[in-house]
Amino acid sequence: MADETKTRIESELEVKTYIQNLQFALNHGAKIEFQAKRYVDENRDERYTNQYTVNTLFPNENPLEALKRELLTLSEENYIQTVKDRRFPKRSEMREFGKVYNGKDNVYIKIRVELLGMYGNATTFVMSFHFAERAFVPEMFPYRKCQEVFS
Repeated sequence: MADETKTRIESELEVKTYIQNLQFALNHGAKIEFQAKRYVDENRDERYTNQYTVNTLFPNENPLEALKRELLTLSEENYIQTVKDRRFPKRSEMREFGKVYNGKDNVYIKIRVELLGMYGNATTFVMSFHFAERAFVPEMFPYRKCQEVFS
């Protein structure tokens, strides 16, 4: 189990509010920052990298448009947990989600939404959008209503 100061489970209302804010930001010009190639991926199996996953799931699409569409579909049922950024402790927390694609492909999603600049322009940082290294289990999802199907 993770250190309690680094991860937490938000209330269902907090998660719904976060998702509503995310959707509002994305629908009103929020910029998406996506790390296709990350330093942490250098020694990782390519299948579990952001770039491989996005290229596999959305082969002929603009990655940022595909990610925006997919982020807009998140619900509290996809929520896993909230994580404190250990590398940048003054930055906002990150939220972890999980979705299943094609009925079998578990995808781990970690995002942060921040207001940047003096005009409050929202930016959505997509740190992770990659095939999960471990299979999802129902216990990972505190607000999942239907435990047998992950979508």
